[in-house]
Amino acid sequence: MTDRAPSGPVEITEPEPADAEPGARPAETSSKTTGESTGEVAGRRWVPRFLTDPGDRLALLLWALSHVGVLIYAYLAGPGRTTDPFLNRFTRWDAENFIAIAQFGYDGPPGMQDAGKLPAFFPGMAILIRVMRPVIEDGRLATMIISLVASAVLAVALSRLAETYAAGSGRYAVAALFLSPFAVFLYSGYSEALFLALAVSAWLLARNGRWEDAALCATGAATVRISGLFLAFGLLVMFLVAENGRKRPGGWRLLPWLALPGVPLVLYSVYQWTRTGDWLAYNSVQDRFWGRHAVWPWEALANTWSMSDDVASLTTSYYEEIISAAVLLVLAGCLAVRRKWPEFAYIIPQVLSFLTLSSFYMSIGRGSLTWFPLWIAIGVAGVRRPWVWLVSMAIMIPVMAINTGNFTTGAWIG
Repeated sequence: MTDRAPSGPVEITEPEPADAEPGARPAETSSKTTGESTGEVAGRRWVPRFLTDPGDRLALLLWALSHVGVLIYAYLAGPGRTTDPFLNRFTRWDAENFIAIAQFGYDGPPGMQDAGKLPAFFPGMAILIRVMRPVIEDGRLATMIISLVASAVLAVALSRLAETYAAGSGRYAVAALFLSPFAVFLYSGYSEALFLALAVSAWLLARNGRWEDAALCATGAATVRISGLFLAFGLLVMFLVAENGRKRPGGWRLLPWLALPGVPLVLYSVYQWTRTGDWLAYNSVQDRFWGRHAVWPWEALANTWSMSDDVASLTTSYYEEIISAAVLLVLAGCLAVRRKWPEFAYIIPQVLSFLTLSSFYMSIGRGSLTWFPLWIAIGVAGVRRPWVWLVSMAIMIPVMAINTGNFTTGAWIG
């Protein structure tokens, strides 16, 4: 049997045929894991696959029910804690910055005192808000619609991707992500859902040997978040080690496609240079407004621990950041031990970024949403070791509920 291409942090549960290539699925299941909208044909009518495939429909059901549950919880958490309009509760902070960029560009609206921070936000989300303005003028509503649609795509893509690691794991992976501690950002006007919809789709397409399509999705992800570059690195490693990558006949001709995700970063750097004269405006703003600069790992941990006592309302948030950092290290270690090199290549830059390029831990919890190898691992555990999945959910759901209530009533998390 040939070796399977590196994949998630948990090994596949079903053996492949002896002649199967790494990254490819057995013939009898390929129709469910190719990532294409194959659908079914009844007579001459074509039906989208997500309407007919049981796995897709279950993923969308989980997506719908989780959204309804979050809306109900946010409504019940409001009395006595906030009087903000309901829509505003899900469109705080970053959402307001995306809207400002969409309406006024990176100079911000007149009178915005901290407009200098806006280059820290990549333009992908703001571009979509701007494109939607002729139809939806309310920027807050636009951000919510983007997240709603993107999270539906994410649910289906993650389910299909998890199924390529272990049959039956899709539903568990989707539930784990949408009920994870910081999942409220998937339901809010933030960019996590949009990034993940593109990133997970790119990974799925790459595992099925569709490198050109994977590169296009990764390029879209790179317009949304800097993590798109980490994704591109993971895809490159997958291409180098997978049988359906460089090792297949003519595989090297596909390599230039994997440079495509770097184009948005180059264009964005050039654009900000024309505005500010700073090629590294993104990094400069991160340092100026959020203290993100290189420090020793132990210094970042010590600073975070010290800051946890400074503001009582943020103590829990800082503790969650520390726990999230520990989970990230464990995840990276497991991927390395199991020699899941593509996933490790995607995760390790985040370890370096979160733990060494910031003077204290910031947004690691929220960043955990993008660690899709973790959610796939938990999904596979749902098939192989149900008790692990149940314990994980028993821990995550209460934390998710608390964070949802805090965020929607005006307290900062993640």
